[in-house]
Amino acid sequence: MPSLQPIDESYFDRAPQRFAHTWSIARPAEAVWAELVGQRPLHWCRGLNIRWTSPPPFGVGTTRQAKVLGLLSGEEYFFIWEEGRRYAFYFTHANLPVFAAVAEDYVVEPDGADRCRFTWRVGLSPSALGKPGAPLNKLLFSRFFQDTGRYFSAS
Repeated sequence: MPSLQPIDESYFDRAPQRFAHTWSIARPAEAVWAELVGQRPLHWCRGLNIRWTSPPPFGVGTTRQAKVLGLLSGEEYFFIWEEGRRYAFYFTHANLPVFAAVAEDYVVEPDGADRCRFTWRVGLSPSALGKPGAPLNKLLFSRFFQDTGRYFSAS
């Protein structure tokens, strides 16, 4: 599997392709966090299949494997972990050479006793081979964001 570039937190503000969405969710932050770290994270996103490859408890250094649309497989490495609030990861490897770097950042913040705000940010650096697919990346994450809003009945 081809290796991808490791990144740091600043990547989310400088990646060539950036996508982000924030939802207001009528559920406690703890409940949304539990969904994100459960056995089937993001199970509501059509075309996305994720499995943990590290045992709990999770933290910096945790790994996962993601499969997108049954085509792209990637190995994820978590470089930020603030239990109950935030995690971020980047792809270390992918089966297709269409990206130089991929990273995602998830933040869950309480907004009262039974509400929270969930922010999902994505940064992508397509490789020369992957640049023609840039519009597909936008479509794919728009769909994942729609699925997330629908699942959480969020605004």
